Order: sequence, then structure tokens, then C-alpha cells
Amino acid sequence: MRYDAVIVGAGHNGLAAAALLAKQGWSVGVFERNPVAGGAVQTRELTLPGFRHDFGAMNLSLFAGSPFHQEHAADLAGYGLEFAPATHCFSSAFPDDTWLGISTDLDATAAAIGAFSTRDAETWRTLVANFGTDAPHIFSLLGSPMTPWSLAKTGWKSWRAMGRNWVYDTVRLLMSSPRAWLDETFESDKVRSTLAAWGMHLDFPPDMAGGALFPYLEAMANQCFGMVIGKGGADTMIKALCAMIEANGGEIHTDAAVAEISVSGGAATGIRLVDGRTVSANKAVIANLAPAVLSRLLPEGSGNKTFDKGTASFRHAPGTMMIHLAMDDLPDWRAGSALRDYAYVHLAPTYRVMADAYTQAKAGLLPVEPVLVVGQPTAIDSSRAPEGKHVLWIQVRVVPGTVSGDAAGEITETDWSAVKEIYADRTMAILERYAPGTAAKVLHRTVHSPQDLETENPNLIGGDQIGGSHHLSQNFLFRPVTGWANWNTPVDNLHLVGASTWPGAGVGAGSGTMLAKRLGG
Repeated sequence: MRYDAVIVGAGHNGLAAAALLAKQGWSVGVFERNPVAGGAVQTRELTLPGFRHDFGAMNLSLFAGSPFHQEHAADLAGYGLEFAPATHCFSSAFPDDTWLGISTDLDATAAAIGAFSTRDAETWRTLVANFGTDAPHIFSLLGSPMTPWSLAKTGWKSWRAMGRNWVYDTVRLLMSSPRAWLDETFESDKVRSTLAAWGMHLDFPPDMAGGALFPYLEAMANQCFGMVIGKGGADTMIKALCAMIEANGGEIHTDAAVAEISVSGGAATGIRLVDGRTVSANKAVIANLAPAVLSRLLPEGSGNKTFDKGTASFRHAPGTMMIHLAMDDLPDWRAGSALRDYAYVHLAPTYRVMADAYTQAKAGLLPVEPVLVVGQPTAIDSSRAPEGKHVLWIQVRVVPGTVSGDAAGEITETDWSAVKEIYADRTMAILERYAPGTAAKVLHRTVHSPQDLETENPNLIGGDQIGGSHHLSQNFLFRPVTGWANWNTPVDNLHLVGASTWPGAGVGAGSGTMLAKRLGG
């Protein structure tokens, strides 16, 4: 087999790159070790027949707003892509039976915030009013190649349009911890905690520098644009991308594990599959892989000691555990029935809960009280379950990839195969405190430990679902390795995309899109 471009791994960034290159006339072959494409973006009947659960990613808002989708929306819709919009986006429930939710109705959100602080409600309206002018410049940074020239050009445009003080304030935001920005912006602890919970999605406990941007962007984007999930499941995106590839002559090979990337004369020339077949690449090999997985496919290394050292020392975020529930009904939230309408309910009531969970997980301990992201997709899209039934998507953040003990001193096992159901019981007990009677509504439960996640997808090292830490020393110009943030590697014609590369985690298809545009242009 011979192609212009060979893509290793059918995660959504690899698929986006393949789709664009195929549309530009390249012959493209995608090779995936698993039976289906999608990486962490899959939808399967993980509990009972008729109950469709998103294996990993649930929120497709980044893809819906991405340059890839904006340019190819009509094609993708023709290939079956369909979104289910959520106007009630995210919320937090608190132990004192109060709650705060962010919806697309500005007056309703401001009123909810105003119940905790009138000043914070006014601040919220000001942030929203400014977001329309701030967002294009911030998204321009996040959607540009991370090279010194591109960074300087983006910064200069923002300086000219917005002024020096705005640039200084934005750089300060990029460097701030969630607590630093939230404490100086809002006075209510509950408003602060509601937004700080988004930091925990991306490896940022309250006091980690560089973590303020994500809570800010999620809050403003959800307020202004809402949230979308995939109609029928997140895999609607993957199916559409695959159809786009095949419609333009590309080929997708599943159950096709790659054993080695072939290198000759310092350039990538193709791949060798586990079954012994060889595939040649005329122009490029694109690896949609974690750095450590890429290294395994280069037995002689990249030829560059700095790059090889960087990939070997690439830091992964703490693990996550996924709990998928087939439900007779949605939870009856003690704080109020309106919570049943929200796509996400965060159980992360205080800075302390978040900070303790993170510190304990990083120490190898099962947290006493993990942060829970409770997804209610059937509140938005009823097609994911039989009539009148529901699914719950629970992301347990954060937990250790390798267990050395239990911070609560209750669980003595350290092997995840023995721990996961016990720890899932602890998680469900937390949910039960906020929504009594939930356990009685569970029809079936499936638990995926960090170990299970990595077994399913070797890129999810230690159950890390975000492709590696996004702390400042491993982000922007330093992602994944200093000097190699432009999706190139020291091996000519070998490129690296995916969540471990700039612009990082999420389903925005950023790295795959930007690389394909550069190669095909």
C-alpha cells in the first residue's frame, strides 16, 4: 500500500488532517489499532441495549466553533453530523442545598449570580459585554501555530487593535491561577467555585499558575453561545469525519495496529503494521499519538537528543475514572429540580475540595472526595436512551493513574482492577448526598478505571484524558517539547498532532487542521 499521507491513529485530530488532505487531492490512509475510529470520542452501549454512552468526550462545542467546522459545516451535515444544543450549560450544586447555573439567558444567569452577590452579577454582565471584543483576539492566539513569528504577529495585531493595557491584562490572565483571577474578580465563594471547577477539567487546581483562562473562556462561551453535544452521541462527529475522508478517496483501516514508523535517511517513509504489512508514505506520516507512544514506534529514536529527552519526560495529568449509568430517571437534585435541565452538574463545592483531590491524586492516593462532573446528556438529547429512560456520564476528577493508597484510609487494595468498583461506590455515595434516591434509579453501572482507559487507548496514559499536563512549562511554545510546538519532529516528513500538541486538549481539531493546511497549502 502506498499513500501521499499515512495517519497513525484515528483520533479526531488525525481524522481532521486526513479529511482536509484528502479534500485537497492527497491520497490518504488512516491506520487505527481499535475496531472503530474516534480515539476518546466514541459512543457505545456500555451498559444496556439502547443506552448510548459517550466513552470519553461529551461536549462538542469546541468542534462546533472550530475553523474546521466553520469551513466545512455543509459537507459535514451532509455526512450526518448533527448537534443537540444545550441552553442550560453547566451548574454547581452545594452541600447547603443551593446551586448556581450558567445558561444562555443572560438575565437569568445574572439573577442567579445576584442571589449570592449583587456586585458579582454586575461584574458578570461587564465580562459578557466585553467578551465580544476580547474573544476574537484570544481565539486568534489559541487558533494560531505556536511559533515565535506567529506569536509576535498575533500579539502585534492585538496591541494595535486593543492597546497596551489590554495586552498586559490578557498576558496576566494567561499566567494567573484560577484562584488569583476569581478572587480578584468575584466576591462570592460559590460563584468562584462554580467557575473554578472548569480548571479541574484541564489539570488546573485552584492555585496552579496558568489555569485562569479555561474557566474564563468556558464561562463566557457558554453564556454567549451555549453548549452542544452530539445528536445521538459524540460519535456523530467521528462518523461524519470518516465519511468525508472516504468521499474524497481516503481509506480508513481499523484493527490495524502500527508496530513501527519506517525511517530512512532521516525521513519518515511509511509504517510497518503489527501483522507484518508495510505501508509507504510519499509526503508525510502524521502521528496522532501521545509523545511516549510515538517514541515506542521509533526504536532508533528521532536522532535529536533534546526531542527524545522531551518526549520521555513529557508530563501527564492525573487520571480520571469514568462511570456510565443506565438510569430509570435523572437524579432528583436536592438543591432544586431545575438542575435536571443542565448538561453538566459539577460537584466541586469549594477550593479546598478541589485542591485536596488534586494533591492527593498526585501523591498516588485515592482522594477522600473527588471532584465529580455529572453529565446529563439525555436532558439535552433524549435519543440516547429508550423512551423515558436516561444515561448519566460521570467523570471522576482526579484520581491517580497508579494507586499507592487511600487518603481516607478505607481502601486497602492498590490494583485498579480491585479498586474501581469500591471507589465507584464512594463516588456514588457523594452523588447520593446531593441527589438522594439516585442509586435506586440505576439500572446498570459500568466503571472504567484509569488502567481500563489506557488499555482501551494507549494514548490515555495513566487515565489522562487531556493528553498531558497543560501547566505553563508544557504549554504554548513548550508543547509537547520546547522548540517543537509546530507539529514537526526531528524526523523529516514525520509530524505529531493530538491533545499532547498545541493547542492541547478538547475536541477543536486544532492541531490536525492547522498542520493539514500547512502541508496542503
